Amino acid sequence: MAAAVALVVVAPLAACAEGKSEARPSPMPTSAAPTPAPLTPQDAEREFAAYTANDDVARAAGDERLALSWVSDGQALLTAAEYRKAAFDGDPVKRYEYARPRMYVPKLPQGTYPQWFVAEAARTVRGRDKSTRTALMAFVRRSAADDWKLSLATELAPKARVPKIKLDAEGYAPHLPSTDGSVLIRPREVPGIQATLASEGPASVVAKVMKGGPVTTGYYQQTERAEKRAKERGLNLQAVFVATPFPIFALRTEHQDGLVLYSLSRNSVTSVKDREHKPPIPPEVAHLLDGTVKGTDINTAETLQFAAVDPVRAKSGKDQPKADVIANAGAVTKASTPPPKNP
Repeated sequence: MAAAVALVVVAPLAACAEGKSEARPSPMPTSAAPTPAPLTPQDAEREFAAYTANDDVARAAGDERLALSWVSDGQALLTAAEYRKAAFDGDPVKRYEYARPRMYVPKLPQGTYPQWFVAEAARTVRGRDKSTRTALMAFVRRSAADDWKLSLATELAPKARVPKIKLDAEGYAPHLPSTDGSVLIRPREVPGIQATLASEGPASVVAKVMKGGPVTTGYYQQTERAEKRAKERGLNLQAVFVATPFPIFALRTEHQDGLVLYSLSRNSVTSVKDREHKPPIPPEVAHLLDGTVKGTDINTAETLQFAAVDPVRAKSGKDQPKADVIANAGAVTKASTPPPKNP
C-alpha cells in the first residue's frame, strides 16, 4: 500500500517538473430533453384546473409578475394592462370562479407542437353574483419543454350560443385546419375579414360573408362617432383594425361549421389640430401613461379577442349563411406619447 501511495504522489510531481499538465476537464452533467407526449382530454382538464388555481393565487395577492407567468400572446398584454389599471385605480384585481368546463381537445399527431385546447366554462367575478358569462379560453404549449399558458380568453355575447362540437369515443374534438376550404372563410382569413368590415362598414364587399353587429359594422359606426366628437374638440382621430401574429384556434362543429378563436388589434392616433397645444389624456389610458404628453399625439393599441362561427360552404342552389362573431373581449393594452418630430 505504501508503494502504491508513493506512485500516486510522485507521478504528478514528475509531470509538473516537465511543465506538463495532467488536468482533465470534468464532463458537465446533462439532462435528457423532455420526451414529446400526446395531449389527452384528461391532461387538458388537469391543466385547466391548474391554471385557474394558480391565476387565483396571483389575483388574490395582486402579483402581476406571477400572473404573467401563466399567460402568453394577447392574454399577456391584457393581463398586464388589467393589473396596472387596478393598481392605478386602487382597486383589487378581479378574481374569478369557474363552473366545470367543457373541454375541446384536438387530436394532433404525436410529437406535434404547438399543442392546444379550448375550454368553455361559465365564469363569475367573485362577489358579483350577476356577472356570470360563458368564457371560451384557448391554452397553448409550444414545445415539450414549455409550460401550458393561456393564450386567449373571450366571452360569449348575451344571446349567443356556442355551437355543438361532437367529441369522438376518446373525448377528442375535431380539428379544423387553418387553410381548410370547406368553410365559407378559411380560418386564417377570418381575422382579416372582420378587420375589413370594422374599418369599411356595411358597404364593404366582405359584408357578403360576415354578419353586421356590435363588433363588426358596430366598430365602424363607433369609430365614426368618435372621430366626430374628436373634431368638435379640435382633435384628429385615426383608427385602424389589423390582424395580429397571435395563434388562431379552429374546431369543427357537429354540423361541419367552424368555431374560430382569434385576436385583432385596434390602433389609434389622437392628435391636436393646433400644434401649439397637447391632446388631453383619455381616462381609459391614464393607467398606461405617466400623466404627461410629450408631443402632440397619443398612440393607443387595443388587444381584442373573438370567437366566430364560420359556416360550411352551402351546396349549389342553397342559401349561404354568413360568418357570425359570437364572443368578444378586450381592452387598451398600450399607450404612448411620442416626442414631437420637430421640437
